[in-house]
Amino acid sequence: MAESVRIDKWLWAARFYKTRSLAAQAVDGGKVQLNGARVKRARALSTGDRLEIHKGGYEYRIEVLALSQRRGPAKVAQTLYEESAQSIEKRAALSEQHRLAAATTPHPQRKPDKKARRQLREMKW
Repeated sequence: MAESVRIDKWLWAARFYKTRSLAAQAVDGGKVQLNGARVKRARALSTGDRLEIHKGGYEYRIEVLALSQRRGPAKVAQTLYEESAQSIEKRAALSEQHRLAAATTPHPQRKPDKKARRQLREMKW
């Protein structure tokens, strides 16, 4: 294991982002904070650091336990960090809200035909 790793490499290795360029974009866009402060993608990460990651409407609050510059299996990636219990509960509650909202949204039985599409278009205009 390395002594320090770039934050974008670590986020990619820990499987928070599918590619390293997506991880770099997230850091540059302010979606990732290190110890409560906005950082640049080349910032060195060390064990014990706390990260806040905003991804897809969800917020992860994690503590870095180990460093890795390589992307390995998901089981190994999960050992690189520990997520706070409060963060897990918050994400679960938000996920439940999304599930309930999707369940109450009406879905058509089939694709609208040509006449129905015209009617929908007229209602929108």
